[in-house]
This record gives sequence, C-alpha cells and structure tokens, in this order.
Amino acid sequence: MKKATATRQSGFRHSVTIRQHELTADEPADLGGTDEGPSPLELLAASLASCVAITTEMYATRKGWDVGTLEVECSFTPAERGSPTKFDTVLRLPDHLSDEQVERLRVIAAKCPVHRTLEGEAMFDERVERVTLAG
Repeated sequence: MKKATATRQSGFRHSVTIRQHELTADEPADLGGTDEGPSPLELLAASLASCVAITTEMYATRKGWDVGTLEVECSFTPAERGSPTKFDTVLRLPDHLSDEQVERLRVIAAKCPVHRTLEGEAMFDERVERVTLAG
C-alpha cells in the first residue's frame, strides 16, 4: 500500500510527505490560503499530467522511439452541482513521429494509472482517530 501524509503547518498550508519526498499544498490567497504551494486539485492535475508523460515516455523508450521533449499540459474545471470535474489534457509530441506512432502513444497515454483511477471507481476506507496533539 502506498501512503501520503498531509500535516498542517499553518492556515491551509500543509506539508505532504510521500516516501522520502516532501512538498507543500496550500490554497490561493483568494480562497483564504497563503499560496505557498499548489492546491489539492492542482496536485491532482499535476499527477495526471506527469503520469501521462511518464507512461508515454516508458512506452516510447521500449519501442525505441525518440519523443524528445515530450510535454503534457493538464487543465481542469472543478466539479459543480450536476457536472463532474473535467480534465483537459494535451500531449505534445515531436512532429517527426508517424501518424501510427502518434495514435499508439495517444492510446497508451489514456491508459496511465492516474487516468484509469480517475476514470474508474474508487473505494474509500475512512476512519477518524483521536490523538493527543503535541504542544
């Protein structure tokens, strides 16, 4: 099982620890945060963009295809009443690739683990634990 832990620093700013890595999540100032890091939804979009990029690059490497400075842009519209969150991804590939290579990479990109997770069902096992806070 993989794990990420968010620990409040101040206001809405949280330190997020994943394995030996640490990053900051926060909200923009107009939403009451201090804008010291991306918001949780922005981190989700970053997860999708990076997963599409890495999955595409791994496949291209196995095939011996040079994808150069591949780039993935992911924008999103948060969910509103009656409509789901909408992700819009753009996979930018070098123009020397054939139509067949581009189509294959497009199909592979949509199979990345984050894309599949967002597209499918997720299950949650949620609980609350009471702890004594350090002073």
